[in-house]
Amino acid sequence: MKKSLFVLLGIMMTLWLAACSGDDSSEDATSDVDDDATEDTADDAATSDGDVTLRIAWWGEQTRNDYTLEVIELFEENNPGITLEPEYASWDDYWQKLAPQAAANELPDIIAMDLSYLSQYANNNQLADLTPFFDNQIDLTHISEDIVNGGAVEEGVYGFNIGVNAVGLHYNQELLKEVGIDEIPADWTWDDYIEMSNNAVDNDVYFDTGFQPDVFFNFYLRQHGQRLYAEDGSGLGYDDDQLFVDFFTIVRDQVEKEASPTPDYLAQLAGPEEDPTVKGEGIGVFQWSNQFVGLEQISDYEFEIAPMPGPNAEDGLFLKPSMFFSISENSEQKEAAAQFIDFFVNDLEANKLILGERGVPVNSEINEALLDEVSDSQAKVFEYIAWAEENSTEMGAPDPAGAGEIISALDNLSEQVSYGEISPEDAAEHFRNQAEGILGN
Repeated sequence: MKKSLFVLLGIMMTLWLAACSGDDSSEDATSDVDDDATEDTADDAATSDGDVTLRIAWWGEQTRNDYTLEVIELFEENNPGITLEPEYASWDDYWQKLAPQAAANELPDIIAMDLSYLSQYANNNQLADLTPFFDNQIDLTHISEDIVNGGAVEEGVYGFNIGVNAVGLHYNQELLKEVGIDEIPADWTWDDYIEMSNNAVDNDVYFDTGFQPDVFFNFYLRQHGQRLYAEDGSGLGYDDDQLFVDFFTIVRDQVEKEASPTPDYLAQLAGPEEDPTVKGEGIGVFQWSNQFVGLEQISDYEFEIAPMPGPNAEDGLFLKPSMFFSISENSEQKEAAAQFIDFFVNDLEANKLILGERGVPVNSEINEALLDEVSDSQAKVFEYIAWAEENSTEMGAPDPAGAGEIISALDNLSEQVSYGEISPEDAAEHFRNQAEGILGN
């Protein structure tokens, strides 16, 4: 009850601050990234008495919004004179509203940034290089160089990694046993996956809910010594289209035999609570590790985490920055913005609110301190990431500019393959032409 009141008061204070600044506010339970926030640019961030106002934007569901508002309030308490104005939205709305702000040179001071867009915004000179703030405003004492370099683009670091993720299968062990499978071993293969899927179909349940195409095709490519994009971002990172054909044949066959739902079925779900895996109608879901806790929270079932199928799963697996915080190049309060990033990743009390929801903490001391704070579900995630650190390879270069457009093209082709509207062979050719056309521009 106290926590709910605390959250409510935090939200009320945030709305009051927004009203005083002259921003438009939403009547909805969530806040949008404001297209009309042009009057509160960095030019007005410092008031006459020396106080600083920063705009901060992120995407996410209500749970993320609630605790982030609490973190903001805690930061403001510890940093008198700095006020943060939150702007948040769903994933799709976030990027749709961020683009025109970038074009108008009016980005928020602090921006949640995804790997798929980091190079694009950095190469357009819309993000500040963070290296001048390292070991000044941002303490790197307990953060590894590899984690920091996850946000590197060419010679600078344009996004600060605020959490670590790895993909895997989050599965219902009870339902798995009901279809005649005792466990999913760490060394399982794609052949095992297909055989287990057949068991699920024979028992009238889904084995999984499919694959996010760009994420899991890239994993498959890495298993074969390739990757989705070339290191320099100039083109695709694989030459043999048979790899595309092999992976998306698996995707098509899973849908055809009803081991995975159709894309149309999934698109019509009212919300995540309607997912077959959540309802006990599917064994598992392939997704990022930071989504595991949310899965258990909305389901009546307990889940376990299995690694991805092999062979060479360790070559496919890498630790991915769950997301970054970037500082906009147009911000006139970059040092204050860097202070907030430092607080978010290095303050223990802040991380007791975050509890790894944006990925396992990047600060090793924070990570260890939270082991006594996290739930059983979160402990499984921490354990899986610790395992993945020992059984993965380097991520490599970030996605190139244009990756968002390429992902959209791949999503469309994957859906067409699933419906049998196009063969994997033709889809492979179409994808190469589209992707290389985008990257060539």
